[in-house]
Amino acid sequence: MDQATLKHQAAAAAVAEIQDGMILGLGTGSTAAIAVDLLGARVRDGLRVTCIPTSERTAAQAAALGIPLAGFNTFDSIDLTIDGADEVHTGTLDLIKGLGGALLREKVVAAASRRLTIIVDEGKLVPALGAGVRLPVEVVAFGHEVALRRLHDAGANPVMRPGADGTGLFRTDGGNLIADCAFGAIPDPAALHARLKAMVGVVETGLFIGMATRIIAGTASGPRILERE
Repeated sequence: MDQATLKHQAAAAAVAEIQDGMILGLGTGSTAAIAVDLLGARVRDGLRVTCIPTSERTAAQAAALGIPLAGFNTFDSIDLTIDGADEVHTGTLDLIKGLGGALLREKVVAAASRRLTIIVDEGKLVPALGAGVRLPVEVVAFGHEVALRRLHDAGANPVMRPGADGTGLFRTDGGNLIADCAFGAIPDPAALHARLKAMVGVVETGLFIGMATRIIAGTASGPRILERE
């Protein structure tokens, strides 16, 4: 099976578990976008849900599909969030997220969720975080050069993410910038997250520690389920 088929398989399995009346968090990224499309079909068939999106891009997609949206001014907790990930540690279910550029909002929504289901293709399941992808670190735009030097000194080999059109720097929905950092395999993700968050100018990291409750991975033999004990 190709990667797109595996992503669709995982997304379909997650969306099938949504129950009527739920408050949902909607993630950002290619796999999450598939889930939003599938959710739109269920809403058209009569499913009643209210959703809090993690990005303006996801909000626009959901609105176009007729999915009811709300914010934290209306709800202070979420029943279930469905989101993707760039890497999933198979032992701890810790994650690297942020390739889609919405890591801060994704983490806010995840922290407010009773359950966080992560949907991925099986290629995202890894024995150690960081060996295969760069770690996104969100930094404030003002003085980002200072944060960049501190990240460099920490061995991150950071690269500022370019804008979509190839000019300028990528801006998050909150107006921040993203430094993509190459640490290699990360032996202690929680310690690295704490060290990076202590740097002035760093807003958030793409390390999601202890947040995922359920992983659905698309595989050639069907969805593989990993759950936090």
